[in-house]
Amino acid sequence: MRFTTAVFALALSLGAQAQTFPSKTLRFISGVTPGAASDTMARILAEKMTQTLGQSVIVENRLGAGGLVGAKYVAEQAEPDGHTIMMYASAFTVSTLLSPDVLNAKEMQAVATVATIPTVMITPPGKYKTVKDFVAAAKAEPGKLVCADAGVGSATHMAFERFRFAAGFEALNVHTKGPSEALTEVISGRADCYFALVFQAHKMRDAGKVDALVVSSPKRTSLMPDLPTTEEAGYSNSAYNFWVGALVSSKTPRAIVERLHQEITTLVQSPEISGQIKKLGADPLTMSIADFEAMIARELVENAELIKKAGIKPN
Repeated sequence: MRFTTAVFALALSLGAQAQTFPSKTLRFISGVTPGAASDTMARILAEKMTQTLGQSVIVENRLGAGGLVGAKYVAEQAEPDGHTIMMYASAFTVSTLLSPDVLNAKEMQAVATVATIPTVMITPPGKYKTVKDFVAAAKAEPGKLVCADAGVGSATHMAFERFRFAAGFEALNVHTKGPSEALTEVISGRADCYFALVFQAHKMRDAGKVDALVVSSPKRTSLMPDLPTTEEAGYSNSAYNFWVGALVSSKTPRAIVERLHQEITTLVQSPEISGQIKKLGADPLTMSIADFEAMIARELVENAELIKKAGIKPN
């Protein structure tokens, strides 16, 4: 009887928490610099949530370790009451594997997905007509072609590794300090390829500075609909899903997780917010909490295998 009463009291307490949430300023923690895609999405949501929730919503940047510095703060230091939210990307399922001593993925709870950002394989202009031409050239001289990325464990790096193994070729992988440097390597001709974020690839192709051969996302991108996916090009198990989503401490009450999920998902599905996301070259993405959790679990397994196979080490 006492146990039943205690359970009932706890349920009432959690329900009350959800009803009074939010009770103070909310913070989106961003692990990347202002202007980066996921940071911009956090600011878009923050502005709108300030109106819909009746509390101030701000964005705070905590940089370092591929987003792990910010995530660790949310998981271990901030009050686990839903008022501190990590805006992370698919790097979550890479960084936590490369640096498990910093943060265990189980310390974070999936809340809501926001968008996917396709990566596009770009090459120096006029060098390769199709992705099959590129793969043929790479196989003809194993290890000679140079492919740049924006850093160890980045989406641009993981997209390259997935494609490389799916297509079955060897290449010299050069890790740069970021997207600008990686783009410069291709534009200058020092690198043969780079899996650039779609809005970068679109801009550079339109300017005639690069060619775009294929998109590595699971489906075609609305910004460059003429490009086939790597899967459509004939390379199975080659797609890399670069997502952006919100997570909180795993200690956060479920009722509040569900409230945040509903709030963010409703906004992402709205014409206003989805339109702003599309302007960034991203595709709005919504799914249930259970599906988001399953996606993360699946990626942790797949990325662990890829990291081992490619011999990727923390930078």
